[in-house]
Amino acid sequence: MRTVRINRTALTRNALAALSGLLAGFAALTVAELVSAAVRPEASPVTAVGGAAIDRTPTGVKDWAIRTFGENDKIVLQLGIVVTLTLFAVAVGLLALRHRRTGSAAVLVFGAVGTAAAVSRPDSTGFTDGLPSLVGAVAGAVLLYVLVGRLTRPRTLAGEEDESGWDRRGFLIAATAAAAASTAAGAVGRALNGRSAQDAVASRDAVRLPDPASPAKPIPAGAQPRVRGISSFTTPNDDFYRVDTALVVPKVDTNTWRLRIHGKGVRRDLEFSYQDLLDRPLIEREITLCCVSNEVGGPYIGHARWIGVRLADLLKEAGVKPPSRGGGADQIIARSVDGMTLGTPVEDVMDGRDAMLALGMNGEPLPFVNGFPVRMLVPGLYGYVSACKWIEDIELTTFDDYDAYWVKRDWAREAPIKTQSRIDTPKPFARPEAGTVMVAGVAWAQHRGIEKVEIRVDDGPWKPAQLAEQATVDTWRQWTYPWKATPGSHTLTVRATDGTGETQTEKRTKTVPDGASGWHSVVVTVD
Repeated sequence: MRTVRINRTALTRNALAALSGLLAGFAALTVAELVSAAVRPEASPVTAVGGAAIDRTPTGVKDWAIRTFGENDKIVLQLGIVVTLTLFAVAVGLLALRHRRTGSAAVLVFGAVGTAAAVSRPDSTGFTDGLPSLVGAVAGAVLLYVLVGRLTRPRTLAGEEDESGWDRRGFLIAATAAAAASTAAGAVGRALNGRSAQDAVASRDAVRLPDPASPAKPIPAGAQPRVRGISSFTTPNDDFYRVDTALVVPKVDTNTWRLRIHGKGVRRDLEFSYQDLLDRPLIEREITLCCVSNEVGGPYIGHARWIGVRLADLLKEAGVKPPSRGGGADQIIARSVDGMTLGTPVEDVMDGRDAMLALGMNGEPLPFVNGFPVRMLVPGLYGYVSACKWIEDIELTTFDDYDAYWVKRDWAREAPIKTQSRIDTPKPFARPEAGTVMVAGVAWAQHRGIEKVEIRVDDGPWKPAQLAEQATVDTWRQWTYPWKATPGSHTLTVRATDGTGETQTEKRTKTVPDGASGWHSVVVTVD
């Protein structure tokens, strides 16, 4: 019986040691959250470590994560961090039960990792960014030392040792107090960090976009075929794709936001407030955006009506000239508030296309997830070299002098959008009835336009699809094809020809380094 009691006691102490580790980890995170309110929200450990993990993840793994998890990739990463921290906390709790000082000191590893991650981020403001992780880790280490002490120091009863071998009452009091204090610290930290976000939300709510000096032409009535299953010509803001590295969407207050233009070939540095941009003549344009991570037939493309300031005008005011006119800079480095850098050819921005700093999207101020207060757009280029969200800095430089974030990770320096097409309906593995089946989808070649779309059934000849009206060369184009479907399994394939007469290639390539290529196909079974 005594052996059974000893085993039960050992199991109980191990379980409580694991709980002690979890409470210590929880305290470390919540104290760090509280301290980050005095530093900046982006310095909190989970955000900093998550961001650093994204920065250091190999390109192939990132591409796989986007393909596999889509826009949920960041949620998966955050869950992975939480699971890792949980296992680590349990491990150090069990270690501390046997080696109290060593286990408690191991919590400081959490602080070291978080500190290193925070100060190494592109948007780091210095050593102070490491304080939340450091202070949180110290709090967690002290708490673990105290809790495990209650498990390793027996309580005495009337001068005799309690046969349970540990201080039950002392542990319960310390654990309960720690959990309550940690929860309170986390709540206060989140509330304080939420204030800046509330200010940003209030500033966005106060924005009233003025009428554009150069409005967009009306979308042609025939631009959207009435076919069930085809993409909407204009993508609603809530449905617009999101691909970026921001673990937490930045919430920027327009009252404090500033944009600086400087660098090589700039005769006069310029700085603009949000109101400065609103007060300028605005342009409104229909522009389709596409992510370079979009696989053949993929979802990372969308269309919107944008309103903003013509970027070339701002550059000219700063004295910038394109390389073709003797300018010394051939690259624009756009920097986001989260430290992201994108490199864009100066020539493309200043060649007459509607490159802009966008303030509005589909009739409202930019949503936060889409770059509020200001983002950059350059028609005809993939987003990773042109569509900087939450932009705050524009530096003129050269491709030889600076590699932007994605270029350092094996993506191409320049990335014009490839001619692509997609079958929206019927869906893969659909089972339509025999007879006339409407095949429909979209094709795009921004800044060149779409001239022709063709459909092939199995290995048959290419047949021309009917094109919807084209809004502009910077938008995607809808198409339809009435297919006389016969029973059996069939493969439908689509290809497009752009406005220059170039037909998209059959050759399949991956997204790295400059976008996927190949024909999109779907297999259906006709009943």
